[in-house]
Amino acid sequence: MTEFARAYGSGDVDGLVALFTDDVFVSMPPIPLEHQGRDVVAGLFAGIFRSGRRVDLAPTRANGQPAFGTYLRSPAGIRHGTGIRHGSGLFVLTLTGLRIRAFTRVDNSVLPWFGLPRSLPGR
Repeated sequence: MTEFARAYGSGDVDGLVALFTDDVFVSMPPIPLEHQGRDVVAGLFAGIFRSGRRVDLAPTRANGQPAFGTYLRSPAGIRHGTGIRHGSGLFVLTLTGLRIRAFTRVDNSVLPWFGLPRSLPGR
């Protein structure tokens, strides 16, 4: 899902939402937040991206589905293109055909279980 990685990494809400099914479901266990429907989820990601928070994504697989380790870019790293990027979670995508039906974000403690490091070096 390179389209997902490109859209999420650049904060492209429209590009991201175009990949979702109409009834997309977003959850973030163990946090009891759940969001369903393309419009609701678009608002969620618009708020996240508006905050300026950006991550780099490292691809992997989880339960046979595409998944991505997420690595938070520090404010200094964003300005200067350097700095260690610390793991902030794992996104697991559930697909229906080529569309994303569910998006689950889990805590960064699972990164090693998927062969991903806890942080990425500066670039």
